[in-house]
Amino acid sequence: MHTEHTSGRRILLPVILSLTVASQASAWELASGSNGHLNFEVNGAAGIFHSDKRYNMDGAVDAGDVSWREAYLEYGLHFGYRSTLGRWDGALTALSSGTWGDGDAAGFSNGSERETELEQAWLRWSSDQLLSALGADGLVISAGRQAATLGDGFILGTDMVSMGRGLGDEFDRGGAYYLGGRTAFDRTAIVTVGGAEGWRGDLMYLRSDNPFQAEMEMAVANIEHVGENATFGLSALKGLDVEQRYAEALGLEERDGMKVYSARFQGNAGIEQLFLSGEYAHQRVDSGTENAWYLETGWTFTERAWQPALTYRYSQFSTGYDPLFYGFTRGFGTWYQGEVAANYAGPFSSNAKVHHLGLLLNPREDLSIGLAAFDFSTRDTSEGDLSGQELDLYAEWAATDHISLIPLVGLFSPEKSAAEGGTQLGGRGDNLYAQLLMFVSF
Repeated sequence: MHTEHTSGRRILLPVILSLTVASQASAWELASGSNGHLNFEVNGAAGIFHSDKRYNMDGAVDAGDVSWREAYLEYGLHFGYRSTLGRWDGALTALSSGTWGDGDAAGFSNGSERETELEQAWLRWSSDQLLSALGADGLVISAGRQAATLGDGFILGTDMVSMGRGLGDEFDRGGAYYLGGRTAFDRTAIVTVGGAEGWRGDLMYLRSDNPFQAEMEMAVANIEHVGENATFGLSALKGLDVEQRYAEALGLEERDGMKVYSARFQGNAGIEQLFLSGEYAHQRVDSGTENAWYLETGWTFTERAWQPALTYRYSQFSTGYDPLFYGFTRGFGTWYQGEVAANYAGPFSSNAKVHHLGLLLNPREDLSIGLAAFDFSTRDTSEGDLSGQELDLYAEWAATDHISLIPLVGLFSPEKSAAEGGTQLGGRGDNLYAQLLMFVSF
């Protein structure tokens, strides 16, 4: 369970990422001592959204604009205890979420969703300095309800898709579809060997309780080398089981027995301003083979005012590629490419070629301004054409130590309307999209 190092490039949205995976948030200290602590932690998010256009993912035919609101709040206990036999950590949290208003632009939610459920319930043992040959925390064993990722989330980036009632009550996970606060897999067992540097590996058993993921059960093996200038990794994933009624409804039956092999790298090749990243994923299912890959490069102009960071990425997904549990890890565009395209209009990391150009400016320590452009091309248009372009302008402002605000405006231009084989209702005119997000941690 490891996220690649990204030396040479500023990490995007650090506050969002820490809240999303519920890690090390600010806390109320309930008890503490020289060997341990017990904290009560709270984090959450809220957003207001507007889209001039709707998309017919739920079979809707009515065009028009939509406005809605989403929120979630996670709250619970985190503890840590250190002894001569290693270190123990754990968490027990619940998460309340909801959607209000018209529901999202794709109709995955309708505004009536409200739910409170158990979110995290995990226990982890770390070897600390006990196994000196493996280094600090050279052996880590954990189990329970927890999030898990591989690399930068290209194929596994937590279990964060949170549908509402738009596809039926059986798929309702409490709304907050865009915010996706629920990230924990229902059942996990993870063993990690190796510390933060050098050779390391993971063995994982993961089971989702997410109906939209067909409650997939899988085994994952990962090995990687973390160096000063680059990280290289190899992973293998095998689908062990699915919930048949959900798999049949969503066309995910082949996840049972699916095999996925992945190779990736990320680093700066020893040049501080440079960023390089790439991954190739190969899927084997009963009906054949599929693949997806990307290459990305970036440069940060460290000597210039506002330290502009310019990035370009090309990604490609075969016609029948199953994107599995791709997630939000390095900020806007990874791996939800385009705020409108990735969330509402499609493509959803399948049957597509995507060009992405990004610019990030840092005028102040507490403020970043970003511009992200995307060009989407559908590879096989026999069953529809989701080609289009999108431009997103956003800002990230750490207003206080506990509150961050992120306004965003996007312009999405599909090449086909729903009547022409696309998804946008009411014609293929430009869609003006806006959202304002607030993230809090206490």
